[in-house]
Amino acid sequence: MASSEYKVTGMTCGHCEASVREEVGEITGVQGVEVSAQTGTLVVTADQPVDDAAVLAAVEEAGYSAVRI
Repeated sequence: MASSEYKVTGMTCGHCEASVREEVGEITGVQGVEVSAQTGTLVVTADQPVDDAAVLAAVEEAGYSAVRI
């Protein structure tokens, strides 16, 4: 299992978390998505390493910005 952590800016509530979770969850190979508006973190787990660009694009599609940490 591969895991990547990102810092997401702009999230303020559960709806924000759900939007990010939905978009990132559509990436091929993603097994789990943990997102917290309170801490501004996103942890993506997958069976193989996930392309950072795909995760960042999915977060942007949800309306937020992110950087890998």
